[in-house]
Amino acid sequence: MARRAKDASGFVKDLIAIEDIETKKRIYKKVLAIAYTQGIYPASIHDFYIARAREGFGGFTVPAINLRAMTYDLARAIFRVAKRNNSGAFIFEIAKSEMGYTNQPPCEYTSVVLAAAIKEGYSGPVFIQADHTQANVKKFKEDPGKEIDALQALIADAIEFGFYNIDIDSSTLVDLTQASVKKQQYYNFDTCAKLTQFIRRIEPKGITVSVGGEIGEVGHKNSTPEELRVFMDGLKERLRKGLVGISKISVQTGTSHGGVVLPDGSIAQVALDFDTLKALSEIARKEFGLGGAVQHGASTLPSEAFHKFTECETAEVHLATEFQNMIYDSKHFPLELKEKIYCWLKVNAVSERKEGETDEQFFYKTRKKALGPFKRDIMGLADSVRDAIALEIEARFEFLFKQLNVINKKELVDKYVSLKRVISRKRKEGVAVVHDGEGAD
Repeated sequence: MARRAKDASGFVKDLIAIEDIETKKRIYKKVLAIAYTQGIYPASIHDFYIARAREGFGGFTVPAINLRAMTYDLARAIFRVAKRNNSGAFIFEIAKSEMGYTNQPPCEYTSVVLAAAIKEGYSGPVFIQADHTQANVKKFKEDPGKEIDALQALIADAIEFGFYNIDIDSSTLVDLTQASVKKQQYYNFDTCAKLTQFIRRIEPKGITVSVGGEIGEVGHKNSTPEELRVFMDGLKERLRKGLVGISKISVQTGTSHGGVVLPDGSIAQVALDFDTLKALSEIARKEFGLGGAVQHGASTLPSEAFHKFTECETAEVHLATEFQNMIYDSKHFPLELKEKIYCWLKVNAVSERKEGETDEQFFYKTRKKALGPFKRDIMGLADSVRDAIALEIEARFEFLFKQLNVINKKELVDKYVSLKRVISRKRKEGVAVVHDGEGAD
């Protein structure tokens, strides 16, 4: 088994070094095969969330963690924290936009996460999620069908490579200029329904992909109970009768992605509306049988805020930017590499610089865009350097797992999440088609 773990680690270097997507896909199959032998399975959290509403257990919030850089090292750190705390209830995710600017396609992301699980001797379900599968409002207005086709292609690709959790973000299509809430939310719930139906057509046999909806775009106006009810009623109307719907709903309560950076580079304090979050999560569970509400853009909140998510019975909280910041700002991150990256940003991200912006604001806002071009440089750092950075972030993961109370939840997760081995797949007319999905060995 030790040799298998070592072999999986070796695949990570190949994934980083090789650009050819077909080679990456072949590596994925090899890593997945090794993972299965260790009892590691990509899984859906759908049944766990539905059971939370049906049976009324709670008092915890599932962390969904976006890994933009040092994915292998940080995934290993997360698995170590999960093992120490007997967790089980945590998600690895990456957004549609992040896949692009970090140069991490689904086949690579899943491979690296599974390789990390193998290396750390983890076993059980691994939840991998496509975060913010987002409709582009401009493209949608120009050609709705074409934009939906593009989102379906992305979803099919993600599901093919073990992303059995898909967050649909059509909240960008909400039109607040319309007179009624139903008209405001129409293209949101209609598009969410179409994409949910597509997911149900292509999901592996025996697996109900967890689908998330969203009613309020992060960084905009706070969500309301009326919007939630209108969205859910509209979604039910648009879904085919008897079709399984969503398992959770993302809402807006005052956060913004990455936080708001001040001229000196510090992050502005956020006034998060926990009362609204609590009310929406309760409506989602009690009236619609969902796992609850989801909070985006939370990683830059003050430390003392995180225990409040469990008090509000928030189903899931999304965490990303803080870990990116901890990499860049670590005392172990080489200054010469950071300067090289900032010089690159001055040339390649200059169009994103706003008048009056300080260097601190500009670099903070844009440095995520350098993670793809400099992926090899970062992963090429000495093991001792990456280990030191990962150790710092591991302490933060430990803090968050405890604040969100996902401690000793593994048995609860295992009770509701069955392990399914997807044997083989192929493409047909541009859509992933599953041939077999028998139960675990």
